[in-house]
Amino acid sequence: MIKHRVVVVGGGFGGLQTVHGLKGADADITLIDRRNHHLFQPLLYQVATTVLATSEIAWPIRRLFRDRRDVTTVLDEVLGIDKGAKTVKLASGRMVPYDTLVLATGARHAYFGRDEWESVAPGLKTLEDATTLRRRILLAFERAEMAEKTSELDSELTFAIIGAGPTGVEMAGMIAELANKVLPKEFRKIDTTRTRVMLIEAGPRVLPAFTEDLSAYTKTALEKLGVEVHTGKPVTAITEEGVTVGDAFIPCKTVIWAAGVQASPAARWIGASADRAGRAVVGPDLSVPEQPEIFVIGDTALVSQDDGKPVPGIAPAAKQQGEYVSKVIKTRLAGKPAPAAFHYRHQGSLATIGKRAAVIDFGKFKLTGGLAWWIWGLAHIYFLIGTRSRAAVAWSWLWIYLSGQHSARLITQKETLKDES
Repeated sequence: MIKHRVVVVGGGFGGLQTVHGLKGADADITLIDRRNHHLFQPLLYQVATTVLATSEIAWPIRRLFRDRRDVTTVLDEVLGIDKGAKTVKLASGRMVPYDTLVLATGARHAYFGRDEWESVAPGLKTLEDATTLRRRILLAFERAEMAEKTSELDSELTFAIIGAGPTGVEMAGMIAELANKVLPKEFRKIDTTRTRVMLIEAGPRVLPAFTEDLSAYTKTALEKLGVEVHTGKPVTAITEEGVTVGDAFIPCKTVIWAAGVQASPAARWIGASADRAGRAVVGPDLSVPEQPEIFVIGDTALVSQDDGKPVPGIAPAAKQQGEYVSKVIKTRLAGKPAPAAFHYRHQGSLATIGKRAAVIDFGKFKLTGGLAWWIWGLAHIYFLIGTRSRAAVAWSWLWIYLSGQHSARLITQKETLKDES
């Protein structure tokens, strides 16, 4: 007798939580991802800024489910969905049948119609992105050491981060720490403390999703680290020579994009309505209207809260959605009444500023400074998968905190987005 077939596309927070929640269900589960690892995205910036190694924030998906005989892991890329035949089309040519489909395919960075900027201003969504940025950041200092002209030196030691959400703030703070605290004694010709780190935001303030007082604290803390905060003017051009902010051109060899995201093409695969960011519109139970066998969760979905605002695209939200969808599927298989509509429980917003300060917003409870940084660290270690990963990250952070040295300053790969001589 063939069991109910559940196919989950995406091994991120939402997809993994769905599979975890389906443990014990009378179903065969297939988990499809185009990479063989689950990635803890909130700490990607720490790989990019030489704090952590890639192995400390990513784990093989097969290992996570090695004891689950009901779970089959497939390494492949989804090209489309045949709703009539109820199959998932893979790049390998294989067709995977489903009775219930869960799309948790995440999002990529968006360039607001200027996709040509990606090669010179990479974003930060994958391990490849992080190692590419780490390479560019470290090579900028190496090229500066060899520069013969002042203009060339200044351009190499200028870093522009576009977008002042949590990722932009965290990147700016850590690059400033790297230049001012870690590298000064390691170079002979250049003074790395002359490094210019610019955080550029088109809106009126940094961390726009946080309250104004926390935003103001963050701006002040960044400036104490030496970060130049530019708000109120959009970037109008990005080239290999620099960035144009409003009408002003700034010579700059390293540009990092943290300004926007675009959902995966999942909505197109199933013909669902989508918003401008490509997120599929879902119903109260996170299924697609008129397609109850298809669920969309995480960054791929547009989920409305009670106040009409969309659920934020953060890890805790994706995990809650995955947990909820697994309950819906279980109740359907058991012939029981469906649970109440999905309700998002906001557990707080956190962002770090360098390696010794952070801001935390738990609603009525807010915190800034060093204590906030420790709470931020404990929260992220708690969410890490596996005892070994928690111990490794905790040790890396403690070493950096006590010694001031970053442990992952290796240039190990070729450029992934453009050719280098």
